[in-house]
Formats: sequence, C-alpha cells, structure tokens
Amino acid sequence: MTPAPTRVVVVDDHPMVAEGIEAILESYDDVDVIATLSDGQTMIDRLDSLSPDVILMDLNMPRLGGLSATEMILERRPATRILILSMHDSPEYISTALSHGARGYVLKDVPTEEIKRAIDVVMVGEKYLCPGAEGALAPRGQEREQLTNREQMVLLQLAQGKSNKEVAGALDISVRTVETHRKNIRRKLGVSSTAALMRYALEHGVLQGTGANL
Repeated sequence: MTPAPTRVVVVDDHPMVAEGIEAILESYDDVDVIATLSDGQTMIDRLDSLSPDVILMDLNMPRLGGLSATEMILERRPATRILILSMHDSPEYISTALSHGARGYVLKDVPTEEIKRAIDVVMVGEKYLCPGAEGALAPRGQEREQLTNREQMVLLQLAQGKSNKEVAGALDISVRTVETHRKNIRRKLGVSSTAALMRYALEHGVLQGTGANL
C-alpha cells in the first residue's frame, strides 16, 4: 500500500515565492501542497481544518510572524513539523528559530531539491539545516554567548527607543558603560548596526519580555 502524500502548507506573504514553492513541490508524487497562506495568523486560524504534516514558514510576515506562529502551532499540535524558509542567514535568526521549536531552517536561495530533502528529513523525525544555515552556526559543541542580565536590561531600554543618555539615567550607569554594553550586545547577537539591533528587538518580542534573554 502506497503511503499517503505528505501534507504541506506554505506560509509566505510574497505570492510569487509561495506559488513557486508550490509548483516545485507539486512535481513530487509523495507531496501534496494543501494550501498557500500569506501570514501566521491565517495559519493558526486554519490549523485544525488543514491538519498539515509540514509547514514551510516565512519569518517576517504581517499580522503574525513566523516565530510566534511556530510557538502557537506547536502548543496546539506538537507533532507538526515546521520548517522555517527565510532569506536571513545570520546565526541569531537560525538558532532562535530552532529554539522556538522549528524542526529545520532552509534559506530561500537553495536549489529546489533542497526544500524536498528538508521535508523528507523532518518527516522521519530529524532536524534539518540547509548547508548555508548549517555553515552560519557556531561549530557543534561551541556554546553561543548569552546576554548578561545587565545587557538584557540595556537591550530592553534600547528597544523602547531610548538614547544612550536616557538608558544611562534609567539604569544609573554612565553613558560610556551603556556604549560598552551596546557594543557587546551587538557582538553577541551577531548584528552589525543599530538599525539591525532595533530590528532584532522588534522581531524577537523584546518589548514583551519574550526575547531579551535569547
């Protein structure tokens, strides 16, 4: 008896990307793309009716992003395999996605057969990182530096849009100390600019207190 095809949902707010992935996967007899959706909230709303085996999930989407959607989906249906499909190849994005429960991480510029391989791997219970994502992470066994409590407090203040001087006043430390903390935070998170730091803070729920210690 032939096994039932793997039920896949593609969640991406770029129609051309979603339709392209759907066309690729529909060429395989053992994969059935049952829906393409444009945001995480719609995926949550239709989770029970669709009952997907695998969800290919973008990170940055309107209404509800990929990380929050991943957590909510796994709370309701822990057996669902979620593969993050993203253009972001920084170690922070990849490790954060995995810590939120994603079973794998695939960069959007991979060859088409790589997406199918990722689906096959997670369907047998293993995790999957495409070569580009795997190469971006620290060597196996090497722990990523964590933010100290003070650095987490500084990051929270910065996420609120405060200047170095305002952060110094709020935490009763010198401006020079704030600058040092800011530099260390950027190094540990793997971001190279203040704009990237603010984007990280917004995307990882720092203002809600859910991401400051990642």
